[in-house]
Amino acid sequence: MQRRTLLKRAGPLLALASGTLPLAALAAAPMVEIWKDPNCGCCQDWVLHLNKNGLATRVHDEGNNAARARLGIPAKLGSCHTGLVGGYAIEGHVPAREVLRLLKEKPKAVGLAVPGMPIGSPGMDGAAYGNQRDAYDVLLVLADGSTRVYQSYR
Repeated sequence: MQRRTLLKRAGPLLALASGTLPLAALAAAPMVEIWKDPNCGCCQDWVLHLNKNGLATRVHDEGNNAARARLGIPAKLGSCHTGLVGGYAIEGHVPAREVLRLLKEKPKAVGLAVPGMPIGSPGMDGAAYGNQRDAYDVLLVLADGSTRVYQSYR
């Protein structure tokens, strides 16, 4: 294997290892497959948030509209990236805490969504946003497209 190929494949593993997740837990970490725009900085910040909170990631820089539709998230709940973990769709800036809770509770649902891009949500936080925090809800998306509040952030 060429050195360049090895380094390219090792990149996600090294990024994960540089977070707070112990190396021994890497193999057991739930894998979130993510579709996003290749030029979106807030999406990459969300990926880092997931990595720092015990989730492995595999990123596809090809946009997320097709993935969102394929995974059953209604367009009205759309955001800038879409994920898939444990059979659940994850739309938008959903906190890792709620992803892990979803995997533990295993409700009958399509997945979770944080519509739009609320300031203060993971990836849309920090100094670049003036440390502002807007209230937002994490929605549980049901099979019929309806939603209910899974967790509120105020």
